[in-house]
Amino acid sequence: MGRSAARTRWGGRLLPGLLTRLLGRADGAAGPAPRRANPDAVVDCAVYVAGRREPGRPHYADAYDRARRTRRAFVWLGLHEPGAAVMAAVGRTFGLDELAVAQALADGHRPTVQRHGDVTLLVLRTAGYVEHTELTATSEVIDTGDVMVFLGDRFALTVRHGATGALTPVREDVQRRPGVLAEGPWAVAYAVCARMVDLYLEVAGHLERDLERVEESVFARDRDADIQHIYQLKREVVEFKRAVLPLQAPLRVLLEQRGGGPPPGLHRWFADVESRLTRAVDRIGSYDDLLNSILQSRLAQLAVEQNNDMRKIAAWAAIAATQTAVAGVYGMNFTHMPELGWRYGYAGALLLMAAAAVTLHRLFRRSGWL
Repeated sequence: MGRSAARTRWGGRLLPGLLTRLLGRADGAAGPAPRRANPDAVVDCAVYVAGRREPGRPHYADAYDRARRTRRAFVWLGLHEPGAAVMAAVGRTFGLDELAVAQALADGHRPTVQRHGDVTLLVLRTAGYVEHTELTATSEVIDTGDVMVFLGDRFALTVRHGATGALTPVREDVQRRPGVLAEGPWAVAYAVCARMVDLYLEVAGHLERDLERVEESVFARDRDADIQHIYQLKREVVEFKRAVLPLQAPLRVLLEQRGGGPPPGLHRWFADVESRLTRAVDRIGSYDDLLNSILQSRLAQLAVEQNNDMRKIAAWAAIAATQTAVAGVYGMNFTHMPELGWRYGYAGALLLMAAAAVTLHRLFRRSGWL
């Protein structure tokens, strides 16, 4: 059977099962939905020989054929939000199984490392800081996405979802380091991991400034901090933490596994990435703890403010109750009330009420209730 016929039969088996996984038609349950397909999904494609890029941008099928025929060569194909048809064709070319193709189409995966036959899949979360003039109850501070890196014997395939974590700067940077690229497809995995960790640290720096502003607003004299704004920032930090923290386990697995992992020449580079990731995780954890403290402090301030309001209300109620009591006594209209016959009884009653009000007001002010 010819190669074209084999690919047609493979695609005929893949697409129905792929649609079933994504749309949940087999059991009626909705599966993870892919993002809207990008018709121009191919961002870049190149063949690297001994760490150096060959000129041009060939079709990925031709590039893969070239890489398999050339010593110390591999192809790096970059995709951004590919559709099902594009991903099916890419899967046929690089020999990806059906599950791997389905994973490449859906976003929102947790960072992990998996094996699909001879192919290693590394999933990472991307993160980007959203600039904003002020923090509100609905502000989006952190924008996240994901990137998947498929690594085979002679290829590296990167599939990115979301607006953050563009890989063009990664490619440009690592192409200036042929010694790293000479290590093969795993050099792409290292470059992507290093870039993602750099983004985490960059976002953490922006978050630190937001936290400083929130902390100042909480402990300032006017105390204009809205608790909803604080809670919104905490939610964004938690989302960021969920994107960063799970990457520690896959990196540790890559460094500890024997066979099928990064070549020895890249171990120290992956170790450096893990070290910087640990620093990012520690910073994010401290931000989460600080926000918890700020949130509790603001809640305590609100409780004190409410208590002060209740004391003021109680003080004024006591002052009013004194006037009501005096007026109530003289409004009972008993027959034998000698004060009713006094010439200055009315003026005396008013003077008594005024004196009681002034006295109580001074006492409440002295005690801090007013």
